[in-house]
Amino acid sequence: MNMNRSCIYVETSIISYLSAKPSRDLPTAACQQVTSEWWENNRHKYDLYISELVIAEIKSGDPDAAARRLQA
Repeated sequence: MNMNRSCIYVETSIISYLSAKPSRDLPTAACQQVTSEWWENNRHKYDLYISELVIAEIKSGDPDAAARRLQA
């Protein structure tokens, strides 16, 4: 951990927004876009953490979707 950087806990919805197919629902699509832009442009500025519970959650469900979530 870098003491000069802030820590961010990444929870399940962030991973889901990053890995899901683009939504046709406008509010969901907006969340996906904002999350994707933040992830690409800002994640390197922080120490990111994820819990074992979140890992278990993103491993569940449809195997193809779970694989995309795990890759994210």
